[in-house]
Amino acid sequence: MRGHDTAADGPDGGRPGREATPAALRGGGAGRPKRSGRPRKGEELMVPQAEFRSYYGRPIIKAPSWAARDIAGYFFLGGLAGAGSVLAAGAHLTGRRASATAMKVSSLAAVSLSAAALIHDLGRPGRFHHMLRVMKPTSPMSVGSWLLSGYGPAAGAAALCAVSGRLPRAGAAATAVAAVLGPAVATYTGVLAADTAVPAWHGGYRELPYLFAASATAAASGMALVLAPAHENAPARCAAALAATADTALTRAAERRLGMVAETYRTGRAGTLLRCAEALVSGGAAVAVLGGRFRPAAVAAGAALLAGSACTRFGVFAAGIASAEDPAYTVVPQRAALRGKSGV
Repeated sequence: MRGHDTAADGPDGGRPGREATPAALRGGGAGRPKRSGRPRKGEELMVPQAEFRSYYGRPIIKAPSWAARDIAGYFFLGGLAGAGSVLAAGAHLTGRRASATAMKVSSLAAVSLSAAALIHDLGRPGRFHHMLRVMKPTSPMSVGSWLLSGYGPAAGAAALCAVSGRLPRAGAAATAVAAVLGPAVATYTGVLAADTAVPAWHGGYRELPYLFAASATAAASGMALVLAPAHENAPARCAAALAATADTALTRAAERRLGMVAETYRTGRAGTLLRCAEALVSGGAAVAVLGGRFRPAAVAAGAALLAGSACTRFGVFAAGIASAEDPAYTVVPQRAALRGKSGV
């Protein structure tokens, strides 16, 4: 992580820190790209190219004020609920009654806690209601609010019918609605994060929703391994293996696309969390595949998958905050892109 080395009186304590302003952001000067794409013959720069390290010691973009416990927890619980509804519907269709009931109850609990975390971050319950005043298809936040409003009652009805044994047709219909909306609930938070100006999230906009889907699948399969009888957990074991493979591949793809911004995924708090996530998800999936037929191994594998999924969400959140707080992660990639376009 780079420090903020430029004070208000300049990097060396002399003239004000104009040198710190990236050439791509200045209106002219020695660092301005030539229209021809290369310096004229005989011309030499009078000063060395500015090496950007800070913008007067302050961040260029404002880091999100979200609390990690609320928003990263909201990401994790929403994914657990949405992917859990898909597994519950599959268990319902294949006659795995115990697994279906357990996952329906799990999804109801997870979506209730995720809504509580979101409302806690908003400050007042009325603000969630205010987000439902309009429907903006171009706004991930607006779409997500409406998704939660439709998914939550469906998940609740499915769980209540499964536990009580009453209104089986209504329960089946609610299960289907929850399974249809579940994937969107599990992944829209990835779209929401990528739609911000935070470099570590916006730069990985192609991979982030799929990474959230893989992480949600890992969490839901882990919950199924913990709650369901061993003789019904074969689908959860398959889902765990697919989730672990996808999680690792998508994390690597996102890091390749991010370039230097990927440092925020490998260092500091985010790096620690994401390394733990990879170890827990991969290890949990391996235990699930090899020993998931036995109840103790299934529970251990499920716990590891749940913990790994939570580490992924909190790690991605921490990487985003770190990238927003250091101006280099905003400006240096932009300068590189401009140089690539101008051929300088």
